[in-house]
Amino acid sequence: MTVHEPSWDLYRTFLAVLREGSLSGAARSLGVAQPTVGRHLDALEQAVGFQLFTRSRDGLTPTEAASELRPHAEALAATAASLLRAASGHGSAARGAVRGTVRVTASEVVGVEVLPPILTGLRREYPELVIELALSNRVEDLLRRDADIAVRMVRPSQEALLAKRVCDVVLGLHAHRRYLDRYGVPADLQDLANHSLIGFDTETPAIRGMLARAAGIRRAMFALRSDSDLAQLAAIRAGYGIGICQAALAARDPDLVRVLPGHFELALDTWLAMHENLRSSRQCRVVFDALAAGLAEYAQIQYGTRP
Repeated sequence: MTVHEPSWDLYRTFLAVLREGSLSGAARSLGVAQPTVGRHLDALEQAVGFQLFTRSRDGLTPTEAASELRPHAEALAATAASLLRAASGHGSAARGAVRGTVRVTASEVVGVEVLPPILTGLRREYPELVIELALSNRVEDLLRRDADIAVRMVRPSQEALLAKRVCDVVLGLHAHRRYLDRYGVPADLQDLANHSLIGFDTETPAIRGMLARAAGIRRAMFALRSDSDLAQLAAIRAGYGIGICQAALAARDPDLVRVLPGHFELALDTWLAMHENLRSSRQCRVVFDALAAGLAEYAQIQYGTRP
């Protein structure tokens, strides 16, 4: 008997059920009828030869085998999305235009506070260019094509990536004037114990690396803890207390004041990275160069100058 290789539609449905936890949720996310989702699962189970889900009151629970297949299905999804993005720009060079879709990933605070003006300028110059902006503090896998271009605060370690160091981003302690007017300015790092501090909740490896350079600052000192950089920034702006903020970002707001600049400062390398296979993609090259120039200009604000 001839066994036909499962189509991509079956894997896409499988991944949707994994993410949504039910046939109905997967049907909504895919824009298909629920019976279609059921048929796709049955067909995939028949093709692979084992059960992928068990049914319960809470929905569908993936089997151990399904969990093992998940990263492969996610890799297929990322590759398919990357293929469509590459195809979207096909033929643009012949017409002399830059068009198509480029997926950029960055941290939340960079994506919300830093990139929009850069991307706006890019849009004005290349109106046929479409940007997908994926915001996450986890390091996206460019080799798996989760994104085309990544803005990272660590040096990329994967050899198949085209990487460029664009600037240093300086981090410092900052507070709103309202807070400092009410509670005073700390005299030194030891005086921080008498203030409301804003910081992280979960100690990740990246944070542990920062703490090694952070002159005794620890999680137990924080009066407000959050793993969202945007939430920390909002708390600083609201006058909740003293927190770590990018100096260039704070320099845009005259009400945000640098605290203890001579005692506390961290500099983060800022890198751009993309897969080396995208070097010949005109739309990716245009976005890469625009981000490099825009981030370098942004970094100059922390020194009170512009290039």
